[in-house]
Amino acid sequence: MACNDFSDDAGLIAQAFVSARREARGLASYPSAIPPTLDAAYAVQDAAIALDGTTIGGWKVGKIDPPLDGANRLAGPIFMRHIVAQADTPVAMPVFADGFAAAEAEFLLRVGTPPPPGRKRFTTEEATAHIDMVHLGIEIASSPLPTINDLGPTVTISDFGNNNGLVIGPAIADWRGADIADWPVSLLINGREAGAARAAEMLDGPFGAARFLFELLADRGIAIERGSWISSGAVTGVHPVAVGDSIEARFDGDRVVRCAITAAT
Repeated sequence: MACNDFSDDAGLIAQAFVSARREARGLASYPSAIPPTLDAAYAVQDAAIALDGTTIGGWKVGKIDPPLDGANRLAGPIFMRHIVAQADTPVAMPVFADGFAAAEAEFLLRVGTPPPPGRKRFTTEEATAHIDMVHLGIEIASSPLPTINDLGPTVTISDFGNNNGLVIGPAIADWRGADIADWPVSLLINGREAGAARAAEMLDGPFGAARFLFELLADRGIAIERGSWISSGAVTGVHPVAVGDSIEARFDGDRVVRCAITAAT
């Protein structure tokens, strides 16, 4: 199927996912033909963003392995209504009980100065200059489609990058001087370690994710706003969770972010 033959499917797919998310119900199967290219997948995402119609507060970046269409990362919007600051008690983060759900320990980058309009290529150092804060966090990956991660990156992209929330944890005060990519990171589910790694093992690290996102959004004609969050990638991997689970992400030993998994309604 040629990419230009896919335009009729894009609106149908976007409507199916947006409706399922609004109604908090699962999807038994992918609603149409799978997008054949990354460009086709982002066309679905653009249509779904327009249908959702609410404010985007940030973007998630994920890994494509093996790379597709020359890209080793993907991105999806994080809506403002799904961004929550950590509280004294674990915040409740909803997932689609009849779909896919996972938790990911991530470094969260905040955009201080947006890239200038028309700029389409960056070095990692140039991208880092547009970041004003780095926080610890947890991304909640969830979709109405249970098999989303089994069907390839174009399917993931087509449903908002498989994002359904972001927990903003503590700020890293000395992030410019700290080698955060070498910090040990672990994610625990119900007190048991589900994964451990360092961000240095993940492509070119958190700030490489910012570079990728700035270039991708520029190519798509999307301006990123001041104060937007970049969820820079799952350091320890994508860990499936279920309603009722308690999640804890640990960074550099004693820096902690927590949340509790609930059912979307």
